[in-house]
Amino acid sequence: MSEIVEQTQLPPSGPEVNVNQEEKTVSPWVDVWRRFRKNKAALFGAVLVSFFILLAILADLIAPYGFKETALENKHLPPSSDHWFGTDEFGRDIFSRVVYGARISLWVGFISVAGSVIVGSSLGIIAGYYGRWVDTIISRLFDILLAFPSILLAIAVVAMLGPSLQNALIAIAIINVPTFGRLVRSKVLTVKEEEYITAAKAIGMKDSRILLHHVLPNSLAPIIVQGTLAIATAIIEAAALGFLGMGAQPPTPEWGKMLADSKDFIMQAPWTVFFPGIAIMLTVLGFNLMGDGLRDALDPRMRN
Repeated sequence: MSEIVEQTQLPPSGPEVNVNQEEKTVSPWVDVWRRFRKNKAALFGAVLVSFFILLAILADLIAPYGFKETALENKHLPPSSDHWFGTDEFGRDIFSRVVYGARISLWVGFISVAGSVIVGSSLGIIAGYYGRWVDTIISRLFDILLAFPSILLAIAVVAMLGPSLQNALIAIAIINVPTFGRLVRSKVLTVKEEEYITAAKAIGMKDSRILLHHVLPNSLAPIIVQGTLAIATAIIEAAALGFLGMGAQPPTPEWGKMLADSKDFIMQAPWTVFFPGIAIMLTVLGFNLMGDGLRDALDPRMRN
């Protein structure tokens, strides 16, 4: 009987213990990456996004022609070895303009979403953490912005500021602020009730330190996911404003503006519309797939 007791009290050993210890020491972000790379659709989206980012960075090396180079004698040439995507009504190389357009569209997407994240998250954290009248004022501001259809609000902002790519960027940033604000506010309302926040207040930690070192880091997951999806939305909104003539102005090779300039030649030269449209579709698809994958990877309920 004593031998049986001694056997049951022996400490566990062997490879199973090492596996358990390794799992315990794995960083949460490493765990997120492991689950993200198992999602084939998300990896495909990441590849698409990476491709267009590289295209934008290396545009000067990849594009065979300048995006402003015109040759009226070569207008509406079909795709060929000299002009892979054909030419437009001014004889400009569409492939070169699509490549440079990647730089503009991604720049608008990243910068506008970054502005939305900074402003919206700051307001959301303040509203959720302090509550009371501060929360009421900020929440009503969000409600007012959300009461307007996003594209109409963007058009109104650009109409007041004047049509340009920079003003379109500002408009897109403004219409996405309440989305991030309400998302972060709802997360903060949960986080601020945790015991470690109560402990931080009990030892006299300043609110600014609590917000930066405890509340914000624990609210990053939904911000990352929404930010990825918002970039896709921002690219579509920038293309819509460009199509309406309220975004990028000629000769800027913005994809939406390229569609607007070519809509009258869709039957005569369909390639002038096809390739910019495909570029928009693939870029938005990549960000959406990657955002969905990040959402699943960062969701604690998806962990085994």
